[in-house]
Amino acid sequence: MIKKVDEGKFGILMGGGPAPGINGVIHSATIEAINNGYEVIGIYDGFEHLMKGELVSTPLTIDDVSRIHWDGGSIIHTSRANPTTSDEYLNNCVQTLMKAGISYLIAIGGDDTAYSAYRVSKYAKEKMDVQIRTVHVPKTIDNDLPLPNEIRTFGFETAREIGTMLAKNIMEDARTGQRWFLVVTMGRKAGHLALGIGKSAGATLTLIPEEWNDREILLQEVVDILATSILKRLAENRPYGVALVAEGVIEQMNLETLAGLTDIERDSHGHIRFSEINFSDILKKALRKELEKLGINARVVNKDLGYELRCADPIAFDIDYTRSLGEAAVEFLLGGGSHATITIQHDQIAPIPFDQMMDPETGRTEVRTVNIDSFTYRSAYKFMIRLKPQDAEDDILLARMASFTNLTVEEFKKRFGYLVDIAPRPF
Repeated sequence: MIKKVDEGKFGILMGGGPAPGINGVIHSATIEAINNGYEVIGIYDGFEHLMKGELVSTPLTIDDVSRIHWDGGSIIHTSRANPTTSDEYLNNCVQTLMKAGISYLIAIGGDDTAYSAYRVSKYAKEKMDVQIRTVHVPKTIDNDLPLPNEIRTFGFETAREIGTMLAKNIMEDARTGQRWFLVVTMGRKAGHLALGIGKSAGATLTLIPEEWNDREILLQEVVDILATSILKRLAENRPYGVALVAEGVIEQMNLETLAGLTDIERDSHGHIRFSEINFSDILKKALRKELEKLGINARVVNKDLGYELRCADPIAFDIDYTRSLGEAAVEFLLGGGSHATITIQHDQIAPIPFDQMMDPETGRTEVRTVNIDSFTYRSAYKFMIRLKPQDAEDDILLARMASFTNLTVEEFKKRFGYLVDIAPRPF
């Protein structure tokens, strides 16, 4: 039944890094809009062309999208273009959307895409007295958007599933080859993905930036945690293991203290391009140097884990979830809604207004981090093999760990005792 209530077309765009399930949103949003009598335009490459005053797009039909929900990637591609850096860019976006007859904009992406959509819509209303209704569909494998704790961002579950399978294979390689793997996982600001993969795969330990709260992380601290984990495993007659480190750890470091990182490349939103920094190699070299200094012979291999996860075919959870989100986004807009992130809570559509997700001081979207006081983190921490506060009282363990080094027990305690003071205490 045709329920068309207004003139105008739907535009769908995608911004930021890929995540499994994007095509599921495009699929269901397109079908729902067309079934309500609207035309749908797929806008290529996020805001990249709109901010230049160009519309690079394709009309979407039901035939075009009927089976894309099974596929990874994005049929309308993506970019990290940022239209909020100037009024000219915002004006170009609004003018281009108006000329195309687009009155409803569905923006799929993370926090930067949400902010860009919000600013474009706000500019249209305040500067040009034009109504472009916008809705944001939250996407990121990092799971770090400020949604209610029980609500996952789509793509996270698929990334965790595939990441777990890869980590499981790496763990078997570590056991078979009697060596250590140092795996850096995606997660720019939060450790949800690293922790989810680490716990699910049973990794030896997982380090996330939340352990340090907001203070600067020192490379030596990370190296020492890894070194003592290796020693603790040696004390158990297991000269192998897998350590996961969330890439957000490097974001909290003073990068100028890292060798060769004097000119850091950033994207248009100001984020460090981690792909340009071989953090796992830097960490491996620093760890090897420390192990050699201690007289420990351990094989360490580094691996980056992230791009393998972003365009994977979604698992059933994310297919189901994204098909619901796309339909909900259209229903919200046709019901007169705008300026909100769409979620589904308790099996009902629950839009969250943009202004409730923004930091009142910066105007940017807040980040949902791992709560290290939660049961989820406590449970994950208990499974980790690493130097923990309770180990400070275990003289037998410390003596055995020290025996694998060129340090006396007292020298060992003096060298690594500080780790007990800075360790998380999720008890």
